[in-house]
Formats: sequence, structure tokens, C-alpha cells
Amino acid sequence: MSLAEKLRYARERTGLTGSQVRERTGIGESSLSEFENEKREPSLSQLQKLAEVYRRSLSFFLSDEPIPEETAVMWREEPDNAGEIEARFLQFCERYHNLEVWTAEKAPLQLPEVTSDAGAFGYREASDLAMNVWRQLALGERPGGSLLTVLEEVCGVKVLHDTFEPTGNAACARSDTFGGAILLNTGSARWRRNHDLAHELFHLITWNRFHGSSASGILRPTADEEKLATSFTANLLMPAEPFRSAIERRAEDGKITYAGLYDVAREFDVSIESVMWRIHYVYGRGPSRSDETKAQIDAVKEYWHLYEERTEDTSPAKFPDRYRALAVKALRNGDISVGRLAEYLEISRQQAMKYLRREEAGIEEISFATS
Repeated sequence: MSLAEKLRYARERTGLTGSQVRERTGIGESSLSEFENEKREPSLSQLQKLAEVYRRSLSFFLSDEPIPEETAVMWREEPDNAGEIEARFLQFCERYHNLEVWTAEKAPLQLPEVTSDAGAFGYREASDLAMNVWRQLALGERPGGSLLTVLEEVCGVKVLHDTFEPTGNAACARSDTFGGAILLNTGSARWRRNHDLAHELFHLITWNRFHGSSASGILRPTADEEKLATSFTANLLMPAEPFRSAIERRAEDGKITYAGLYDVAREFDVSIESVMWRIHYVYGRGPSRSDETKAQIDAVKEYWHLYEERTEDTSPAKFPDRYRALAVKALRNGDISVGRLAEYLEISRQQAMKYLRREEAGIEEISFATS
């Protein structure tokens, strides 16, 4: 495939117009058109600018190889600029994989898997799967506080925080190359990110069951699949026995106050609505009382602003701690330059130099052995 074809493909894949490319690169629309129609080729500096905007490596454009099949990204709700966000997400996954290879610290995806040849899969199976994951990952009685760390540090899941609309949205991707990855929204509240993390985890685990290993492009889960993911999420984040104990500590005569509901929501780091639906299922209220639960949720909503507001200590870091640690290790080992570190961490060269000086100081050792 020619350079012109790859340039046109990369721009269209990110959903950018010629004017948007001009604003971000300074390359005129007429020049861009000439590049994409094989009338002339961009200079190396121009190609570098285009590669940065399209979130592609230079080798993607300079290689004579055909365009490889794109990794599928599953969106809960595809945003208007999905192409741009996907490009950032998949570039992060590619870079993360590179760092793992360069530092010889590749973390294989360690998650249970529901295969495509499995039998019927309904709410019971989603609940059982959540309990298996909870036990296997040793998430404890309050999984919301440990799930992100365990997935990143133990299970090999790559998690990126980015900003996009709508805020109550997330995505995931699975690849034979980089394993599994989840995209969370920086603008969402922490409890919402917990929900989204568990929700997308379900999709990673059941990827082959519902979509097959050869899926490509943008995927959208079915309505039934989303309902199963929600069931999985509730069971994973609010395990039945710890949840029942938390409710009954605050209940009196089978009733719990709005303040008590909020305390439980805060304890498990989930929404009050999630708590109320979990009460519905844990206490076996059944389908016949679903309207009653919905009415109770509507009643609580009148006081939502008094109970649901929670403070965030800090905004989540865009890149995981492990990703940054691997980048610094690659710098220390001489696998990447200061410029590449700045590129991978999206910081200035001056900031990257501080990492280099810190690593030079870190070579010194202390002894902890007893005399």
C-alpha cells in the first residue's frame, strides 16, 4: 500500500477533516490533498507531524507492508470523535506493549475466559462468573478499593484514563499482541469509574464468547450483553455476604434510612442506585417488585444531591503506575532515549531529563543486611 493511501486511511480512521489537520499541524489542506493523491510526498518533518496527529508510528507510513487489521474496540456508547479517542487508546496499548518487550517484563493477560463454545449464558452464569473472579483475584470484601490495582499489577490489563463525552461511558479492547485493555473516563466520578472498570472487565472475559477472537473495527455490545455485564458488575463490586452484613448493620426492623444507603454506597464505592438494586436481588424481591424498587429509587433521587456528592482526592493519572515505571526502567537500561520517554509519557524533554537525573541518583545503594 502506498504512502498516500496510508495517509488518507490514517486521517479517515481518526475522523479528522483536512481543516482539523491543518489546525494541528500547520500543513495546508492543499498540501494534504496532494500527499493523499500521490501528487507529491511530505517531507520527513511533515510526516512526523502527521504521524503524531494520527497517533501512528513513522514505520506505519514508511513500511511497504499492507495495513494490518485494526484491533477491535468495544464502546458502550460510541462518542462523536470515537476515531480520535480510539487512536489514542490503541497507541497507548501499542506503547505499553513495546515497553513490556523492551524491559523483558511482558505481563500475560491472566483472567478467566468464557469461550465461544460455552453453553447458555444468563444471569446465573454472570453471577457465578463474578464470584469466581472475586475469589480468584482475592479482591477482599470491598472490591472497589483494589480492583484497579489488581487488574493492572497482577492480571496484565492495561488501563488508560482519558477525557471524552459522554462522561458515563467507557470502552475496552482485546488483542493477541497486547492482551486486554480498558479505557475509563477521567471526567467520571470515582464510583462511576469503579462500575465502568468492572463492567468492561466482563466484556474482556466474555469477548470470545460473544464476539469471537477475529472481531475487528468498532464493536457495540448487545442489549442483553449489557444487562449481563451490569449483573456481573453488581455481584463483583458488592459480594453478597459482605453486602448483606453492611446493610444489616445499619438496618432496623427491615428498614434502612437514606443516610444508611449512602454509607453503604460509600463503603463499597458504588452509586446509591446500585445499592438499591443490589438490595432488590440479594433479598430476593423478585421481578414482581421491580416497579416498587424503581419507585423507591425515584424517591431517593429527590435527595440525591445531599447524599451522592463525594469529594475526589485527586484526578486519576492518565497513565498507570506500571506503565510509567516501565518507561523509566527502559530509559535506565538504555532501551529508549530521553526524547522517547517524553513522547511516551507526554511530557516535555525538560521534564524527562528530571527522570534521567533521578535514575542516576537511584543507582546508589543502601545495605539492609544485619551485621
